[in-house]
Amino acid sequence: MKLCELLTELPYVAETRGNMDTEIREITSSSRDKTDCGLFFCIVGARFDAHDYAWEAVENGCVALIVEHFVELNVPQVLVTNGRAAMARIADAFFGHPSRRMRMIGITGTKGKTTTTYLLKSICERAGLKCGIIGSTGTLVENQHLDSKLTTPDPIDLQKTLKMMADEGVQVCCMEVSAHAIDMNRLDGMVFEVGCYTNLSQDHLDYFYTMERYFETKKQFFTSGMVQNAAVNADDETSGRLTGDMPVPYITYGICVNADVFARDIEITEEGVHFTVRMQGLDEIGIHMHMTGMFNVYNALAASSCALIMGIAPEKIREGLETVIRVPGRIEVLPTGTPYKVILDYSHSPDALENILKTVRQFTRNRLIAVFGCGGDRDKGKRPMMGEIGGRLADHCILTSDNPRTENPMVILAAIEKGMKTTKGSYEVIENRREAIRKSLTMAEDGDIIVLAGKGHETYQEIMGIKRPFDEKVIVSELLTEMREKQENLP
Repeated sequence: MKLCELLTELPYVAETRGNMDTEIREITSSSRDKTDCGLFFCIVGARFDAHDYAWEAVENGCVALIVEHFVELNVPQVLVTNGRAAMARIADAFFGHPSRRMRMIGITGTKGKTTTTYLLKSICERAGLKCGIIGSTGTLVENQHLDSKLTTPDPIDLQKTLKMMADEGVQVCCMEVSAHAIDMNRLDGMVFEVGCYTNLSQDHLDYFYTMERYFETKKQFFTSGMVQNAAVNADDETSGRLTGDMPVPYITYGICVNADVFARDIEITEEGVHFTVRMQGLDEIGIHMHMTGMFNVYNALAASSCALIMGIAPEKIREGLETVIRVPGRIEVLPTGTPYKVILDYSHSPDALENILKTVRQFTRNRLIAVFGCGGDRDKGKRPMMGEIGGRLADHCILTSDNPRTENPMVILAAIEKGMKTTKGSYEVIENRREAIRKSLTMAEDGDIIVLAGKGHETYQEIMGIKRPFDEKVIVSELLTEMREKQENLP
C-alpha cells in the first residue's frame, strides 16, 4: 500500500515531505522492530519522545515517518497535528477498516465492562450471531482466547485484532473502552453501533488527577461522533450529566429510578441471582443467573439494553444471560473441595471492593476473610479508602502485595493500613502474596469465605517492573495440595 493511500481519510495532515508514493508494508510504533518497508509513528509519550529514536526505526527498515515535528532524516515524512489520533486512523486504513465489517459495541465505565461484554457475547450467540470480545481478559473469538496487555489495545494491535475477527467471520465485536483509550485517541475514526455507560467511581486518578476530568473523558466517547446509540445506567449519579448532552438516541436501565429497562423482585443467593426485567413496555421476563450480586443485576441490565438496541428478541436475551456460568476473575468461586469457599475477584478500586464484600457477606455463614492490596505507581488516594472498607466489612483482613510495580510494597501497605486503623477491624500484614493466601487457607474454618481481591484473571505479579508468573487459581490449588499432603503425613 502506498503512503498516500493511507492518508486519504486522515484529517490531521499539516504538511508532507518526500515521496508520498513510497510503498508501505508494515506499520510500527516501536523503533526496535525490524520492518520491511515500515512506517514509523513518532509518538510523544510521558517519558520518551519517539522522534528521538526515528533514526533507529529507519535503520531497522522503516522507509517513512509520521511526525509532530520534522526530523533530520532523508525519508518521507508526514507532519500531523495529533500523532496518536493519526496512528489510530492510519492503522485502521492499513488493515482495511475491519470494524466496518462488524457491528461494534463499546462498553465504558469504571466497573462492569468485562462482565457486560461476556453477557452480551452470550446473548448474541443465542441470537445466532458470531461474536468476539476485546477487553481486560484478552481477546475471545468463540472459544479461542488471545492475551492482551491493555484493556483497550493500542491502535496497531487493536486494528490487527479487529481484522483477525472480521476475517474469521465475526459479526459482532463487544469491546471494553477504557478512559485511557479515549484520552489517547486509540479509537479515532471508529464508529460503534452502541455505546454503553455502566458507572463512574474513583479509579485511575494517577492519570486523570480529578474525577471531573475522568468523567469528561468517558463522556467524550458518546459526544465525539463515535457512538450511534447509547445505553446508560440511570442509577449512577453522573448519568444525568451524560444524557443531558447526549447527541444520539439512548435508552436507560436501572433499579432505583424510572428507566426504560428495569429490574425488580431481585433475590440474591449464594448460587446466583433471580430477578424480573421489564424492557421498554414489553412483557416481563424472569431471569435466573448463575452469577450473584447486585452489581451483576446491573451488568445484566446493561447487556440487555445493548441487545435491545441491536434488535435482539427478549427471549434470546434471557437465554443468553442464563447461559453464562462465570466470567474469569469476577466473583469466581474456585473448586477447592473445602468446607470453606475461596472467591477470586478483580476488585481493585474502593467501590469494587465494597461491592464484592457486601455481596459475599449476604451468604457468609461464618467469617468473611479478605486478602487484598493496592497496585503501585497508581492512584495513591484510594489506598486508605480500601483499608477502611476492608476493616469495616470483613471479619479479618490480610493486607498484602498486589502489583507493586516500581514502588516499595511496604510503603503501599502502610497507606492501606492507615485506613484500616480508622476501623476496629481485625487485620494483619503479610507482604508476600503467596504467603498471605497460605495464611488465609490455614486459618479458614467451616462456613468461612475467603475473598482474594485485586488480581482476578491476571496470571502475573509485577514487581520492580518485571512480570513474574502468579496465577491465583494455580497457587490456591498448589497450597491446598501441600496442606493435604502435610496432614496425611502427620503421625
